[in-house]
Amino acid sequence: MERNVLGQYLADFLQTGRFKDYAPNGLQVEGKAEIQTIVTGVTACQALIERAIELKADAILVHHGFFWKNEPDVLVGMKQRRIKALLAHDINLFGYHLPLDAHPVVGNNATLGRRLGILDAEAFEAVGDGLLWGGSLDTALSGEAFAGLLAKALGREPLHIGADKPVQRLAWCTGGAQDYIDLAVNLGVDAFISGEVSERTFHSAKEQGIHYFAAGHHATERYGIEALGEHLRREFGLTHHFVDIDNPV
Repeated sequence: MERNVLGQYLADFLQTGRFKDYAPNGLQVEGKAEIQTIVTGVTACQALIERAIELKADAILVHHGFFWKNEPDVLVGMKQRRIKALLAHDINLFGYHLPLDAHPVVGNNATLGRRLGILDAEAFEAVGDGLLWGGSLDTALSGEAFAGLLAKALGREPLHIGADKPVQRLAWCTGGAQDYIDLAVNLGVDAFISGEVSERTFHSAKEQGIHYFAAGHHATERYGIEALGEHLRREFGLTHHFVDIDNPV
């Protein structure tokens, strides 16, 4: 598949033009013009790049790429080493941040909802820029039981800030979205799930009587980029390898 054709397809499929993001969405580092083998992973870290080199990848697709706002513009140190490795092996790097969080089929929120078996999962389009999702469990669970379900589904014990009620109606937003907890409270849900937690999150959850589950930034965002790679494999016959670089955060 031609690099530019792939880039245009992904821009249309993920509707990148809808989002005002913190980093560029699309091609971030240009490599070879023809793409047959792709590697997907959460973050464009050195370990992922080295694994892509071993797999002879023509392109890497990630959720967390390069060139974030408010970071230094110069290519030195860690960033220089990562980009040097990509250029030396002629590997394209594509990054998709908010568009991958929001996509209704392969997005991080959509895939997390499916993995947890949440019913009627969909975005609250009028709340949280469409990045806040909601749905229900078929049977109400205690907070402790739902924490166990999360741990089994994601392979990581969540931090659970408990409330005195069962969990059935949920809201969630993957990654670093702990401050959406107040929006979740206003929606009347029993629990809110995100990836990260802040000191203030504890007090917000306790004082407003809502369960909060910090399930891991990496753990909640593994499944969207993998689903995107599998979509490209099915649609275009590309060879796809999902590489999960362990990250406990």
